[in-house]
Amino acid sequence: MNDRNRPLYMIGVAAELAGVHPQTLRIYEQKGLVNPQRTRGNTRMYSQADIERLQLINELTSEGINLAGVIRILDLQGRLDEREAAVESLHKRVQRLADRVQELETFDTVSTLMAHSSSVELRRIR
Repeated sequence: MNDRNRPLYMIGVAAELAGVHPQTLRIYEQKGLVNPQRTRGNTRMYSQADIERLQLINELTSEGINLAGVIRILDLQGRLDEREAAVESLHKRVQRLADRVQELETFDTVSTLMAHSSSVELRRIR
């Protein structure tokens, strides 16, 4: 788990950091906008990533976007993040394949030069 996802803040602190009332956080959780982790005692614990998400939700609702719109925006953002990760993964794979092709081409060139050199040497010996 990276540091951004480590649960650090109880609901009162999270609400203060996000600039909303604790009850608003409970509503957001009910609507699936945020999913805080829970302690064994069932206390909600929010991570820095949760706080950033809550701040974005607060910013969007302050601009007049209703919660249904916020849910849609966050869903689309999540899909975009997944696509970007997939593209990055594919880019790395393509780079590894390009490196391997370069290695094989270099090996082929060296093999051809060595074979040519050996045949020239054999002709010279005869």
